[in-house]
Amino acid sequence: MSRTLHLALHPYGVGGPGQHGLWKDPRVAKNASIDINYYIRLAQAAEHALFDALFIVDSQFINSTYPAHYLNRLEPLTLLSAVATHTKHLGLVGTASSTYNSPFNLARRFASLDHISGGRAGWNVVTSFDTGTARNFGLDEHLDYSTRYGRALEFVQVARGLWDSYEDDAFPADVERGVFLDSAKLHGLDHAGEHFKIAGPLNLSRSPQGQPVIFQAGVSEEGRDLAAQVAEGIFAPGGTLESARDYYADVKKRTAAYGRDPEHVKILIHGGPVVAATDEAARRREREIFEEDDDFGRNLALLGRSFGAYDFSVHDLDAPFPDVAHLAEKGGRTGATQLIARARSENLTLRQVAESINQFRQSPFVGDPRTVADTIQQWFEARALDGFNLAFRTEDELNYFVDSVVPLLQKRGLFRTEYTSDTLRGNLGLPIPANRHSRERQLVND
Repeated sequence: MSRTLHLALHPYGVGGPGQHGLWKDPRVAKNASIDINYYIRLAQAAEHALFDALFIVDSQFINSTYPAHYLNRLEPLTLLSAVATHTKHLGLVGTASSTYNSPFNLARRFASLDHISGGRAGWNVVTSFDTGTARNFGLDEHLDYSTRYGRALEFVQVARGLWDSYEDDAFPADVERGVFLDSAKLHGLDHAGEHFKIAGPLNLSRSPQGQPVIFQAGVSEEGRDLAAQVAEGIFAPGGTLESARDYYADVKKRTAAYGRDPEHVKILIHGGPVVAATDEAARRREREIFEEDDDFGRNLALLGRSFGAYDFSVHDLDAPFPDVAHLAEKGGRTGATQLIARARSENLTLRQVAESINQFRQSPFVGDPRTVADTIQQWFEARALDGFNLAFRTEDELNYFVDSVVPLLQKRGLFRTEYTSDTLRGNLGLPIPANRHSRERQLVND
């Protein structure tokens, strides 16, 4: 079976991590992150270019040091519901925490988006590494790493069970017989697990794609294992071609070990391509972007996020990196642990560590349209990815990529020339999950 490249769009708004200076760009409206028309325009441009999905990130804790986009932005499911009414094919993927939501409520909200959009909803499952989020939900302490991932696995299992509350033909709506619902095809959940006790059923039927598509973005051992068990799409960090290939092979292998088809898990790496008329101009622009966004104070605050929004400014910047290992367990453990290990092995100061997280690193996806298309093709054919979650600083840069790079990918047979489905599952090449109760009924009848 031939593979097809998948493309998603991740809006920056007024600037997320590593894009601290974006809000200053005169081409970027200062209210972009809360302007629904901004998102609708981007979604329509992505749909015109035949992208698979629009991806909206989220978090539920801030302080004044956070990136501009984080300080003032719309809630993902509300945003995507509005975008759904202005698009027909584009998938709509929203981020929601399994740590700070309840399964019944969140399952209902995503199922509603799935119906509103005609089967185009996706849920990016996160476990929340911002420890301050706990205090916004009446808790004194953030859950530890293993508990968050155990809860996430059970949360997804419960949500999927709730999405199967009704069999597909549960509503005959037969006026002559006076039967709206075939009650034999409505099923409670009666789940009692380690983290949740949920009776069900959900008061909403399945959508044209059966269930929302599950996305995940873990890089730790626990994150990769969760992805292998439940994810149908994965947002991966990228890095070098070699590291991306290793990640791809590892997750696909784990997926197969859980008895799942590895082709039913689509791995999309984050990409911020810089495309210009010439390779030289693109490289020059890449460097300019880095210099525009290089802000030591923001980098120090960004470092703190990996340690639960810890305030590193209380320490001497030129002293050895402080002993904060105890904060990693309830923060972004993988990245934090790596930073600690490097600081110790290289005897780095706090200043050096903060500077290192924003060092200039040339991206492979920078150049003229042909160069960028060549690199995308190389990574795709090397099985380092199934697609990209693309971010562009401005609408003009998105449009230039669409007009210059996408046609090259299409001519090479790597990317679609028309949508093949009205659902997100259909365009990703994912099967519609059989309703578990219908499947059990079929097995009994067979």
